[in-house]
Amino acid sequence: MNLFLLRAKGKSASFMLLLFVLISCNNSPKKNEPQAETATVEVNKEPFFKISLAQWSLHEPIMEGSLDPVDFAEKARELGFEGIEYVSQLYTSKYKDAEDPQAAFNALIDTLKQKSEEYNVRNVLIMVDNEGDLASPDASAREEAIENHKKWVDAAQKLGCHSIRVNLFGSEDRDIWRNSSVAGLKGISEYAAGKNINVLVENHGYLSSDAKLLVEVMEEVNMENCGTLPDFGNFCLRRENGELWDAPCVKEYPKYEGVAEMMPYAKAVSAKTFAFNEEGEETTIDYGRMMNIVKDAGYNSYIGIEYEGTGLPPEEGILATRELLIKKGTNLNQEIQ
Repeated sequence: MNLFLLRAKGKSASFMLLLFVLISCNNSPKKNEPQAETATVEVNKEPFFKISLAQWSLHEPIMEGSLDPVDFAEKARELGFEGIEYVSQLYTSKYKDAEDPQAAFNALIDTLKQKSEEYNVRNVLIMVDNEGDLASPDASAREEAIENHKKWVDAAQKLGCHSIRVNLFGSEDRDIWRNSSVAGLKGISEYAAGKNINVLVENHGYLSSDAKLLVEVMEEVNMENCGTLPDFGNFCLRRENGELWDAPCVKEYPKYEGVAEMMPYAKAVSAKTFAFNEEGEETTIDYGRMMNIVKDAGYNSYIGIEYEGTGLPPEEGILATRELLIKKGTNLNQEIQ
């Protein structure tokens, strides 16, 4: 009896072992069977773009005389920036009244290049002002403006910038403005193409801030080196008493719509800020929404900081803007792979 039970138990154990092996084999992955991948979360802790400093953020100390514009590269590096955007009008006094203005201008550009190399900053672009109206309905005035802008194209090439930024003011008549803008942009863009420099139009007041109309100009110019520079805060179409600056805005183009319309042609972006709350958020612009528009357009190049507020000193406003940009850009750059 005990021998029988022992044999029965042995057979039962063998059967159970065989059954376990069969189940294990059936549940094992086949040799060539594709396996389900486990999703992993990869968090990119860097923003999706590069950050530059627009010189206009420092126009107050420059105009007051406490900061020499020639020392812009040094100041930008001191603040932790790797890219800089020059403003032409801040250098006018350096060459305009010289005995030989052209020689003084050339020497100035040589000095700026030397400074940028010394402090290891990238020269991104030059914002050109007060060189005549490229959108003037008067053909001779427009041609003069084109000639005046050429020296800044040459300067951009010498400095290693990728672009100059120009303004289009001109007529208040939409058709006249469109035709004049196309003519002026083609004239300077054709010259700039030979220097491998882009010509960018910023929404900078009046009809240039009508993004839909500006896009029509871009489409008609239809040149690879002619594009836009969307500014988050420059969408005023008309100010009180017809003033161009320093007057309350009475008619504004919708800014989020405007930036979205301009982004397909953008080769630079300007991050304008005016005021911040205690959480570090810009109080006049929804930066989360704005940066999402920029990212959705596939843009990943330089975004220039342009602080124009009065609540913080210039350097503090610049740093607050950078912190905000990094926060929003990093949040948008988190990907599931």
